[in-house]
Amino acid sequence: MLLHLTTWQEVEEYLQTSPGIILPIGSTEQHGPTGLIGTDAICAEAIARGVGEETKAIVAPTINVGMALHHTAFPGTISLRPSTLIQVIRDYITSLTKVGFTKFYFINGHGGNIATLKAAFSETYAHLEDLQIANAAKVKCHIANWFMCSSVYKLAKELYSEQEGSHATPSEVALTQYIYPEAIKQAPLSPEVASGHRIYSAADFRAHYPDGRMGSNPALATPEHGKQFYQLAVKELSNGYLEFLNTQ
Repeated sequence: MLLHLTTWQEVEEYLQTSPGIILPIGSTEQHGPTGLIGTDAICAEAIARGVGEETKAIVAPTINVGMALHHTAFPGTISLRPSTLIQVIRDYITSLTKVGFTKFYFINGHGGNIATLKAAFSETYAHLEDLQIANAAKVKCHIANWFMCSSVYKLAKELYSEQEGSHATPSEVALTQYIYPEAIKQAPLSPEVASGHRIYSAADFRAHYPDGRMGSNPALATPEHGKQFYQLAVKELSNGYLEFLNTQ
């Protein structure tokens, strides 16, 4: 059930049976020579929709732009500052809390969002209390990173071993290949790929990771692998959402 394809009456009826909503969030950032710039949002959206279908939950429109400042030295990357993203998340949750939603399950596709999302949740809890919104004490927010699902992590290690890396990974590229087979990219990849450098400024990041990859070999990705990752993530996160929905 996609929020943007419903009417307000349908949402009102839904709230009679469930206070939960799934919010996909990703990023618009470089993903190496063969990874789509929209990878993180594409993956989060597809999996969130799958979880929504499995659990009969409402799925909010995807937050496509996240906190990706360290990638902004690469053309095409769009980023929000952490402070901006915190405001966006706070306003999303506040709007939805006012009408009765209290369980917010963020399916996240970008590691760079995690710290900011956690900070946003803390800011939001305090903000809702300050506003004295009726449901404030009931509001709970959860981050579910699809790429950190135990089943996904296990398969990635089995398929790619150390060549999975930590950015522009074959697992996330495979998932986008499954979702958008018409947009599969091919490009030469150097066998030498940087890894292990700490993340500082955007210029420093590009200097240390010149082609955008972090220890990964996305040439190993296939759409068939992507289908496996999709199915595993949907199954694990569907269970996770239902458990979260039942938390007191």
